[in-house]
Amino acid sequence: QVPLVESGGGLVQAGGSLRLSCAPSGRTFSTWSMGWFRQAPGKERNFVAAITRSGDMTYYADSVKGRFIISRDNAMNTLSLEMNSLQPEDTAVYYCAALVGHCYGPGCRDRRLYNYWGQGAQVTVSS
Repeated sequence: QVPLVESGGGLVQAGGSLRLSCAPSGRTFSTWSMGWFRQAPGKERNFVAAITRSGDMTYYADSVKGRFIISRDNAMNTLSLEMNSLQPEDTAVYYCAALVGHCYGPGCRDRRLYNYWGQGAQVTVSS
């Protein structure tokens, strides 16, 4: 099992910003496609954003496009999610996930293809 440790969650007012980070252990980070998913109470875990192994391609859910930015630093083994213009509907537990190998298009959005998951970070946006 590969631990994925998220950090950076918290409480913010509507319109504010937060940055989530994920620090996987191990030396194979650059061989994983990475994603962020979120789960609100009583709802399914949904795709938020994904990034390919080299970082050359990114994918976003329509609900966050233009507000969230996913990025990675393979030299530092770090994945980030910058969240701007946050709204109460963004309130959820956010999960970092790793997909061993390459993903493309729809595959990057499918949570069933991800191999490893973090413990989750709570993000709460007040109105």
